[in-house]
Amino acid sequence: MTDGSLEHARMIEADGCLALEDGRTFLGRVFGASVQAQGEIVFNTSMAGYQEILTDPSYRGQMVVLTHPQIGNYGIQQQAAESSRPWATALIVRDLAATPNHWLMVDTLDHFLREAGVPGLQGVDTRALTRHLRTYGTMRAALGSIEANDGFEEQVARLVNHACRATALSDQNLVAQVSLPDTLRSRADRQVASGGGSMSELKATRTLKIAVIDCGIKHNIVRSLVSRGAQVSMLGWMATWEEIEATGAQGVVISNGPGDPIRMAGAAQLTREILQRELPLLGICLGHQVMGLAAGGTTSRLKFGHHGGNHPVQDPETGRVYITSQNHEFQVDAASIRDSSGFEVSLLNLNDGSVEGLAHRSLPAFSVQYHPEGCPGPQDNQYLFERFLDMVERPVTGREALHGRSPSPLAPGGSGGSGPPTSIEGWGEGAFHRRRSSMVEP
Repeated sequence: MTDGSLEHARMIEADGCLALEDGRTFLGRVFGASVQAQGEIVFNTSMAGYQEILTDPSYRGQMVVLTHPQIGNYGIQQQAAESSRPWATALIVRDLAATPNHWLMVDTLDHFLREAGVPGLQGVDTRALTRHLRTYGTMRAALGSIEANDGFEEQVARLVNHACRATALSDQNLVAQVSLPDTLRSRADRQVASGGGSMSELKATRTLKIAVIDCGIKHNIVRSLVSRGAQVSMLGWMATWEEIEATGAQGVVISNGPGDPIRMAGAAQLTREILQRELPLLGICLGHQVMGLAAGGTTSRLKFGHHGGNHPVQDPETGRVYITSQNHEFQVDAASIRDSSGFEVSLLNLNDGSVEGLAHRSLPAFSVQYHPEGCPGPQDNQYLFERFLDMVERPVTGREALHGRSPSPLAPGGSGGSGPPTSIEGWGEGAFHRRRSSMVEP
């Protein structure tokens, strides 16, 4: 830190500093809670939806930089909460709206964060910060106040030291902190987009029982299921097969959540049990990564993650591209998904080629890395909930369900005779195949 930096701090009336573990610092003005925070720092490119971002449990342990320059314009709204509280460790923005206004507004962003104990920093050059993270990757950071009467250099040096000592995401069991299935009962009402057809008709014609494994779920996933007629039973992240069975579930959803999927060995084992019993299964975000582990695959960390509402995903079979909402730091390694698992890579990220979906060729299971419920982000992919519930209602493979196809005749061990039989015990000619074959015309 130089004397010029001190002078700059005085010019912009900075009373706060964000320090990265590599020594880079960014000055600004503190808002929200007046507390020090530390954690990993990521950027999100969404132009709206700051409340949904803050209340997404997948941000547990992370500071969030919003690349859109004007934040807080429409305040805080009751319906926009995606969980019971904000989970982000801190919020960094360029311009915080001084006079927010919206007819649904119940609070300001500043007061909302202050009440939740989450600090913010405004006036930051978020463009420069984002470029730095894109160049050098996600890193640890610390945010704190700068006291006018203390040594400026010493205070900044302490923050850099705190950043270097912050606990990495992979060293924390964050899912255990955010899995709160009981809080879903008090979720706010919000209109859910339909992927096609009348939502009231869909709800009236379905009475499906779905067990949802809460790894840090966003409320709009539950809304999206319930609005289509599903009767949802919420289970914690350490749920067992016996608990699922006790709900009478006809299908299972494994939700999104924070942290490194390698810490989810128990959930991966449960996923194997669900697959062995041929119960229809959908994995979303972390649930997708867990499905990859259950299939015998591996996961790895992305350089700076995917966070935003404009990520292009392509179906390599059809060539169709979907614009998706994403929030994750890890990926399933494509090369680790072997043909013998029965799974195939069904969707790819067009920006970096990473895996965005898995689908089983002979069992009712598929997953997506992105968020079909949006919030914030495009609602174009809500149709996936209908594909999943269709798969629960009538027996099709994950591959067929993902593409909205009718059942095709099964050869032993595979869908339509394509692909090798699975090598995992119990994933062969079972009840699913017998039930499914009875619905296929000879």
